[in-house]
Amino acid sequence: MSAYEPLSGWSDETRNDPAVKALRDKITERGGIEGLEILEQGDRARIRQLFHRDGFVVIAGILNDEQIDYLAQGCGEVMREIVALDDEGKGNRGTHRYSFGGSSLTRSQLHRPEWQMLLELTVVQEIVAELFGSPHFCLRAASGDFCLPGAVDYQILHADVRDWVDDESSPFSAFHDPNGHVTIRDLPCPYLCVNFLPQDVTQLNGPTRQIPGTQKSRTPIPTLDEEPEWMRLSTVCPVPAGGVMIRDVRAWHGGTPNLSDEPRAIPNLEFYAPWFREQIVPGIDHADYLKLSQRSQEIAKFCVADSSTPLQTGTVFKPLRPQAGKKS
Repeated sequence: MSAYEPLSGWSDETRNDPAVKALRDKITERGGIEGLEILEQGDRARIRQLFHRDGFVVIAGILNDEQIDYLAQGCGEVMREIVALDDEGKGNRGTHRYSFGGSSLTRSQLHRPEWQMLLELTVVQEIVAELFGSPHFCLRAASGDFCLPGAVDYQILHADVRDWVDDESSPFSAFHDPNGHVTIRDLPCPYLCVNFLPQDVTQLNGPTRQIPGTQKSRTPIPTLDEEPEWMRLSTVCPVPAGGVMIRDVRAWHGGTPNLSDEPRAIPNLEFYAPWFREQIVPGIDHADYLKLSQRSQEIAKFCVADSSTPLQTGTVFKPLRPQAGKKS
């Protein structure tokens, strides 16, 4: 039995809808970034080059089979807890689409041992240090997202930073130059995300679409109505289970339909550059924090709850405000 069963959002009516069948055929035939490079963990120079050129990089073989199974089981448990609170299948990142962090009281899953395992991966710590050019980065949160089969809509393209001080659509990075000369996009990468893959990512199970090279772009991000078809098909796939996608969160990205028969989960770790800080909500109990390696404790030092205050964890459900057609 799959670690994700019995999660599904399919109805026979949706599955057999002619428009959904046509979309499945188009994605199968044309989905995926042409020439997508999937690197090995030892290709450090190329990892740095592609990350800084494209705003993301894909690396295979970060998790072994045992770690893949452990992570998938943990994701499945959390996914079932979240979906059980959503009787109408509305999702909190769009229909049949959910945020792991947005469904937690701490806005993180760092209290879970599966996400703590990810933090302890030495190879990820080393690669993140090389991308930032310094080992003195810190953990922001442990989160990610998942989408269920039957998610037939596209999420709007967006960036996980605020491009302008009056742009309230993005919750992070309210960097502001009062002279109007410099934006967050003119700086080195302030904040990156490592997405881990506990299952294969295919054309049909909701791969992330990434628009290469947009991390520095000041061009307004197109709405769904404005977005050209090539962007909708610019998906990071196929990638085998055990790999990671590391993203500069300023790059344009968005969710795509999951027309498969299994959920797709991409748990993550989010890291701030050594020179960049914003508010961090505690995500790990002090007792669990002390069980981490010394290096992981250093990275997560801003995420630990005070030893005198028990961490209040729990699963919640808050639907996302409608954003269709809104510029970001």
